[in-house]
Amino acid sequence: MAQVTTEELIARYGEPYKWLVTLTVLVGLVAMIASSTMINVAMPDIMGEFGMGQDQAQWLSTAFTAAMTVAMLAATWAVKSFGTRRTYNIALIAFVLGSIVGAFSSNDVTLIIARTIQGAAAGLAQPLGMVVMFQVFPPNKRGTAMGLYGMGVILAPALGPTVGGMLIDSYSWHYVFFLGLPFCVVGFLMGSAFLPTTTADKRPDFDWLGIILLSIGIATFLAGMSNGQRMGWDSLFVRGAGIVSAVALLAFVVQERRTPHPLLNLAVYRNPRFVAASLVALILGIGLFGSTYLVPLFVQTVQGYTPTDSGLLLMPAGIVLGIIFPVAGRLSDRFPAYALIFIGMTLFAISNYLMSFVDMDIAFWTLAGYVILGRIGMGFIMPSLNNGSLRVLDPRLISDGAGAINFIRQLGGAVGVNLLSVYLERQTTTYAAAFNSMQSGTPTGVETLRHITAALDQAGLTEAAAANEAHRFLSNMISAQASVMGYRESFLFAAVLSFITLVPVWFMRAKKRSKK
Repeated sequence: MAQVTTEELIARYGEPYKWLVTLTVLVGLVAMIASSTMINVAMPDIMGEFGMGQDQAQWLSTAFTAAMTVAMLAATWAVKSFGTRRTYNIALIAFVLGSIVGAFSSNDVTLIIARTIQGAAAGLAQPLGMVVMFQVFPPNKRGTAMGLYGMGVILAPALGPTVGGMLIDSYSWHYVFFLGLPFCVVGFLMGSAFLPTTTADKRPDFDWLGIILLSIGIATFLAGMSNGQRMGWDSLFVRGAGIVSAVALLAFVVQERRTPHPLLNLAVYRNPRFVAASLVALILGIGLFGSTYLVPLFVQTVQGYTPTDSGLLLMPAGIVLGIIFPVAGRLSDRFPAYALIFIGMTLFAISNYLMSFVDMDIAFWTLAGYVILGRIGMGFIMPSLNNGSLRVLDPRLISDGAGAINFIRQLGGAVGVNLLSVYLERQTTTYAAAFNSMQSGTPTGVETLRHITAALDQAGLTEAAAANEAHRFLSNMISAQASVMGYRESFLFAAVLSFITLVPVWFMRAKKRSKK
């Protein structure tokens, strides 16, 4: 097949070509990335059907983001080996297969495997789209391009829970996996027409050892973290997982430094401003994916929202985000990246801080307002972070930088879901133990039980039945309150992380040249 270059396609389609490419990559990316959060509103239903605990259920999100993280680093090699068009289409086909497996899953293991396939496909396509758009837009319009790209990357997971919730309430959680299939078909057809097919003169060697070491390092780290609360942080399994992870990740760094064809080109980290941008991306990923995981879970498990209602809670924020992104993209062409990221991260931190005051009676629009504030912050962060991180690199390293910045943000996402899930469970357990001791060991607890028992006795229950019902009622109240406090502490943790990120944001500034 004759190779078709980007320049030839620009000559063929003219000025509209950059918009055709943008639409092509966004159609596929929206379908793939929406799936990263769409599953969140289905968690309670899936947990009930398969008898999964929270420590197992979080793997439905973690498996997706972890696989996406690793696959991102293979994108550059795949494009050089097979061309942009074929790589994009392979990713779409793999995503469709993963979706079909997920839709017909009959147990939790198959479902996690399906999520892993979906995540790997999304990871292969995501940096590809970023690089293609960066190439077809002129330098003075790349901020706008990154705004459009960011709109797909962030708007999709923001709106995913809304559509997913409606499907779950109308049908079942299985139908969530069918939603992206039409978009994948359209993306495949458009990719076959508008994406270049050029490949490297010689297919580069693939760093199989590197990807194996990275996969082992990330998988064992997440496995140890997710099982720490249940098995004990000093258990043999958790300690062993930590040691294996540390050794594998250290070996991965050594491998990337010595191999001529690294998955992750460490040369990009010689630029201190790119290092600062990477730290921002890491913590942003933790806060973004972690908080997106927590909000639907909170309103469904604590406030009793349906999946549709929990998705609708996030819809206004998604609409606002869609408005903010193009504006923020244009601003990133005119103002320093660090200034816009600083503003955005501050808003995101304040949003998480406000959510640390949630309770069982918080109003729908109050919580929706907190989420909107955070999404406005993201709208300022994403275009500026993508544009600002790549702008400081040598042009020869732009492709490597795109893969690296997406990799580090997704790594933060994989860690964030796991970390906040564990932190939520730990804080909930701690508060439940404290409240239970107050129930049984204090005069106030005894007096409360006496009043509840008396009320039930007056309602006609026998003395024994009233006593049992009073204990059950108080236990449920304590469990609910402990759960609320767990969510509060988790949102506060995300807020603290976001405020800490302001430090590396400051170091993204360009150094002023000294006057001679």
